Amino acid sequence: MTSQPGSQAAATDASTRQRVLDLLLERGTMTAAEFADALSLTAAGVRRHLIALVDSGEITTIEQSGPRGRGRPASVYQLTADGRKGFGQAYDDLALSALAELVAIAGPDAIGRFAERRLADLEDDYRRRRGTDPDKDPMEVLAEALSAAGYFAETAAGGELCQHHCPVVDVATEYPQLCDAETSVFARLLGSDVSRSATIAHGAQACRLHVGGPTPLPNPVSALADRKVNA
Repeated sequence: MTSQPGSQAAATDASTRQRVLDLLLERGTMTAAEFADALSLTAAGVRRHLIALVDSGEITTIEQSGPRGRGRPASVYQLTADGRKGFGQAYDDLALSALAELVAIAGPDAIGRFAERRLADLEDDYRRRRGTDPDKDPMEVLAEALSAAGYFAETAAGGELCQHHCPVVDVATEYPQLCDAETSVFARLLGSDVSRSATIAHGAQACRLHVGGPTPLPNPVSALADRKVNA
């Protein structure tokens, strides 16, 4: 039994539109021309997919920053909050209810303690990766560990660490202590000052952190062993 042409076309459209969303997650913003180049599509072909995604509420157009040339400026596309949800959110509604109950029982300081404890698996993964390849750039190792945890992270020039997705964005919007705890843990793992210049929770297309000002780091393998002994 062969597939119907209509179902094949629908599957192809869905695959192409998912790739559009993937590109926006990776790059933040893109123009129709950039999509056409990245996807090897004609201008008319890519425009059809962009219109469909705008209509579904998964992407939106924004004003292009910087000086404009003659003629109509090119539309710039970015993900909406609904578009980001397609990449998975970590049970935000349940988490928000649970954290509200935690605050009611233990007070607001409990959020900070909880936020650091939820990063324990990330810390362990980072240390395992560092132990396997101790000569690798620690920022690259952290980006790999974050990506494995669903953050789609990468390093950029100038000591910048970018997270293109946040699995707990709705929770972090309500409780910024989660972002503060991440920054603190990253600083401890990297042995550097870490400052956050943008967050998805506050409307940016990526969380951006600047890493600089090294301080001595413990041996990652020994630190992991200490954690297991004290567990």
